[in-house]
Amino acid sequence: MFKTNLGNKIHFTSLGCARNLVDSEVMLGILLRSGYEATDKIEDADYLVVNTCGFLSASRKESCDTIDGLMQEKKAGAKVVVTGCMVQNHSSEIKEKFKDVHYFLGSGDVEKILEAIQAPGPGEAITSAKSYIQLGEVPRQLSTPKHFAYLKIAEGCAKRCAFCIIPTIKGPLKSKPVEQILKEFELLLSGGVKEVILIAQDLGDFGKDRGEVKGLENLLKEMLKVKKDFWLRLLYLYPDEITEDLIEIMEKDSRICAYLDMPIQHINNEMLKSMRRKTSKEQIIHTIETLRKRIPSIVIRTSLMVGFPGETEEQFEELIQFVQKHPLDNVGIFKYSKEEKSSSAKFEGHLSEEIKDRRYEKLAKAQMKVLKKRNKAYIGKKLRVIVEGYHPETELLMRARFYGQCPEIDGQIIINDGRKVKAFGEFYEVEITDASEFDLIGRVL
Repeated sequence: MFKTNLGNKIHFTSLGCARNLVDSEVMLGILLRSGYEATDKIEDADYLVVNTCGFLSASRKESCDTIDGLMQEKKAGAKVVVTGCMVQNHSSEIKEKFKDVHYFLGSGDVEKILEAIQAPGPGEAITSAKSYIQLGEVPRQLSTPKHFAYLKIAEGCAKRCAFCIIPTIKGPLKSKPVEQILKEFELLLSGGVKEVILIAQDLGDFGKDRGEVKGLENLLKEMLKVKKDFWLRLLYLYPDEITEDLIEIMEKDSRICAYLDMPIQHINNEMLKSMRRKTSKEQIIHTIETLRKRIPSIVIRTSLMVGFPGETEEQFEELIQFVQKHPLDNVGIFKYSKEEKSSSAKFEGHLSEEIKDRRYEKLAKAQMKVLKKRNKAYIGKKLRVIVEGYHPETELLMRARFYGQCPEIDGQIIINDGRKVKAFGEFYEVEITDASEFDLIGRVL
């Protein structure tokens, strides 16, 4: 079957976002169906696939460092295949640094992975397709723990934020057909998945490329018709897209996690305008207050940026005051990164790394105080959780998550009394007895 004298063991490294991870899982599924075998050990692999990220200069550096590490560790004769966003937009940089890459695959050419692996000599398949949307019966092998999985509902982006190159990397918005999403959703649930995390660059724009109105709301209503017990988590919704209808759907069905990842980036109106965001300070605050009023248990995560070109000390202080006055549960803080293909790269007023570092530290410290206070408020509460497994440091402790903790990005619940746990990846009730900086501590009831 195989066109080389190598064995059939494959090792995957997926970098960047969860959408990339889904693409990696599709590639892995295609290869497993064709008789290949997955391995965690680099030195055992006959083929090593790296799904790169090209979003920021830091992520491109991580991609190159990863390829370099694999080249050093792999066994003699093993072949390296490089795919993903960095290949799509910066393949010359990789080709210059790594002469021994066997094959390059563009970020939209996921289904050609078998062709790449079986190619007798070096080659590439980098078409104009910038992103991949699964259609039809394409196999997918989950790489997440069995109880949660990501479900990609759209690719590309219709926004034009000044600092971002996602539309350049991933192309225009492309929504997956509703029938395909429902098919994948049912497949995940029937496979034992308890938590399905909906992902896109921007969930709120789902269906707009087809001229649909309320595309996301209508999709959620269809998904909630499935009579099973599950969590549905929404990742990345801009404040202007959190509609009355969406809040109502969340209010009515607790299977949608009372959790929103709402990237706002800044709160100063001049900064928001300069960033080409579609919301104002007043709209953002109104959205947060509405959510807190309508869904009192809501957990809100956001991302904030410091050091955008032209950001003054006063504008930065306004951001500090905002996190103190309108406390958010989880905040990802980013230092502005000058990306050559972004509009903001040409702006005046770029700030020094020292100023960015100082502002980053100050905002992180302010948010940490907020987080400690919010975490303490959970002490004494009873929460429904998914128990995920033993704590990495000791089997005397277990780890779990409640609806307000997204896997891989938020904190967790450390369980110091798990005698009632019969199986991992299942729902249990936990009483919170203490709180640390990032995590909660509790016992299973």
